[in-house]
Amino acid sequence: MSKPKRYDPAAIETKWQSRWENEKTYACHVDKDKKKYYVLEMFPYPSGNLHMGHVRNYSIGDVVARFKRMQGFNVMHPMGWDAFGLPAENAAIKHNIHPSVWTHANIDNMRAQLKRLGYSYDWDREVATCDEPYYRWEQLFFLRWLEKGLVYRKKASQNWCPHCNTVLANEQVVDGLCWRCDTPVVQKELTQWFLKITDYADELLADLSKLESGWPDRVLSMQRNWIGKSVGAEITFPLESGEGDIKVFTTRPDTVFGVTFMTLAPEHPLVESLISGKPNEAEARAFIERTHNMDRIDRQSDSLEKEGVFTGSYCLNPFTGRQVPIWLGNFVLAEYGTGAVMAVPAHDQRDFDFSKKYGMERIVVIQPEGEAPLTPENLTEAYTAPGVLVNSGEFDGLPNEDAKKAIADALEASGKGKRTTNWRLRDWNISRQRYWGAPIPVVYCDTCGMVPVPEDQLPVRLPLDVQTHTDGKSPLPHTPEFYNCTCPKCGGAAKRETDTMDTFVESSWYFARYTDARNDKAPFDMEALRYWLSVDQYIGGVEHAILHLLYARFFTKVLRDLGYFPKEIDEPFANLLTQGMVLKDGSKMSKSKGNTVDPTEMIAKYGADTVRLFCLFAAPPERDFDWSDTGIEGASRFLNRIWRLYADTCEVLSPVGACSSTAADATTAAAKEVRLKEHLTVKKAGEDIGNRYQFNTAIAAIMELVNALYLAKDELATTEEGRKILSSAMATVLTLLAPITPHVCEELWEDLGHARSIDQEPWPEWKEDALQRDVLTVVIQINGKLRGKIEVPASASKEEVEQLALTEQNIVRHLEGLTVRKVVVIPGKLVNVVAN
Repeated sequence: MSKPKRYDPAAIETKWQSRWENEKTYACHVDKDKKKYYVLEMFPYPSGNLHMGHVRNYSIGDVVARFKRMQGFNVMHPMGWDAFGLPAENAAIKHNIHPSVWTHANIDNMRAQLKRLGYSYDWDREVATCDEPYYRWEQLFFLRWLEKGLVYRKKASQNWCPHCNTVLANEQVVDGLCWRCDTPVVQKELTQWFLKITDYADELLADLSKLESGWPDRVLSMQRNWIGKSVGAEITFPLESGEGDIKVFTTRPDTVFGVTFMTLAPEHPLVESLISGKPNEAEARAFIERTHNMDRIDRQSDSLEKEGVFTGSYCLNPFTGRQVPIWLGNFVLAEYGTGAVMAVPAHDQRDFDFSKKYGMERIVVIQPEGEAPLTPENLTEAYTAPGVLVNSGEFDGLPNEDAKKAIADALEASGKGKRTTNWRLRDWNISRQRYWGAPIPVVYCDTCGMVPVPEDQLPVRLPLDVQTHTDGKSPLPHTPEFYNCTCPKCGGAAKRETDTMDTFVESSWYFARYTDARNDKAPFDMEALRYWLSVDQYIGGVEHAILHLLYARFFTKVLRDLGYFPKEIDEPFANLLTQGMVLKDGSKMSKSKGNTVDPTEMIAKYGADTVRLFCLFAAPPERDFDWSDTGIEGASRFLNRIWRLYADTCEVLSPVGACSSTAADATTAAAKEVRLKEHLTVKKAGEDIGNRYQFNTAIAAIMELVNALYLAKDELATTEEGRKILSSAMATVLTLLAPITPHVCEELWEDLGHARSIDQEPWPEWKEDALQRDVLTVVIQINGKLRGKIEVPASASKEEVEQLALTEQNIVRHLEGLTVRKVVVIPGKLVNVVAN
């Protein structure tokens, strides 16, 4: 081997990237003789350029993929593009270019950036969701949903973004604003397509228990809260007029005798009849109009100022016949429960606040046991703790938990109500009034009504020869060449659906398409799915905890039930890692703040290995970290330090494997210390990367090993045994770093004279005998205070350690005039002398 030239990251990295691509180093195939490992990062929207958040995310995934290959797994690590949707369309409009041209140009650029970072992707599996070979299968799924009644069309009030000119799912409204552009969301009546995600609410909730060992608790909690299961009773309150009734859902049937008013959603279907002709009809209508334009998410917020208006109508308590005034409230939603809430101000804080604001009565129906009685006059807040029923007729004296069951029984026996379960989750609105998306494969015929497009006519192609509109409105309803068609059923004139599908539909099944990405006969091959799924490690931002992850879980269950997935696959992602953000100056990077860091510039200045190393070393992956120029310079210095270490020692190094030296080679104190450090580092790095994904502490341990080699290299180079120790430790440094900084490690490994790539090396295995020290350092305390240290033989008994400690010169001095009462020896670590 020759002494290497100066460290030139650009030359080294492009050399190895070209070799990996030409040799298809990371292509993978089903191999039932090997255990598989599927690692996946959430695929990006092709915005045009990678940002540092991408680099951190994909660097984490690449370390896992490379590490698992070295452990002997058959690893699949694919990449693709979430290419449909509003951002691409809006950007294309802004730049006066077609979304398809914009998107594919961005894909080309970002693919080149990913390759320049050296990620070990199987590019033969690449997909782009805007391409016909992808979305044709999505349209097929839609037809199957229609057949099974899993998708339907209805008119309802929807979240509408006036800037994006499209509806939004509930999950896409954040604090009353569009999740994409931060425009205030309004309500608009529209006929839309909905997927019946609520049909799977029970399973989506129950199966979260299967993910408890692999998903962050925070994400599981967010999903449970969003699904929002509530068990209770539906109670019927007849209208005083005798013309109908109001049904309410409550989790507290034990408080029904304390109802003093009813609160309805302004959108409730009975509202018109309840307010018509009443004295305050005009006030009620103004309130309805004002509330109708509020965001539905805001209306559920705890911080919302609760407001209401009296309708002028009454209903009757089904147990007492008591007259109950009916109010409208801005905090009640028509689609949650029944759109009506029985108000018990003595035992619900929201109702308490509302009653206080509008001067309404309170009735105490639950008393705490063993305390002074509660009265409407001495209540300063709602009493929501357990207690015993009062003022509740035949149920007086019952503990309130028992009363829930007894009152539910009475409701069912009398026909005045029933036990029921309520969900926060709502069906998923998948219609979008935009152009850049997958066309919905149905037509509308005046004779036949809605007709599915036959399977053999798929895909319904999105026309690429249309002009997008500057206001964002879809050109499809204004493109006769697209919407005019023939009815597949009667042969008459028909019109195509001009809405496209929500882009979250595409991202809900891409992970499965990767398993058989070039199949043009079916969306998946069943055997490939059975081999590769579920994804063993999924990596992405916590901002997708509800939207994408919930939808992907739903799709997995639906495709399983439709026969597209194996029956045993009911969850898409076995393990989930949610990485933190990369900040700059303490805040999220954004162009508007002028605090972005361009990965391309960093790679040009420092090299891809340095950028990867810093992103992994700066913090544990789940935590945010602040970009630091001094930090990346430090990472660069470390790689140069390894390069110099190799250059200084290469003439005495042999092409051996990691951890290849033996105890017999460790003939000196320096050799023993290096061998010990080598195996300790392998143990720690393997545990930190493989078990905890704490890449930063693994890197820190490798840095310590490099420091040890610098201190010992000159001495070790002088003997044959020492050179074996040095060669083994250098091989270990390169092998441990290979998943993190693959290019420089490949280069030095090859220069060492190895015939095969470092990629093909097994992950090193530490040996127990190497971790045994001949001499141990033991600290000595007197009454808990550090007073000295001694070197003791590793084989020394407790008694021998105690004797050596008590005769150590500094300890003898500190014990003058004291009587030793007790000596505690912790072998190999500590001696504590108790004296007074």
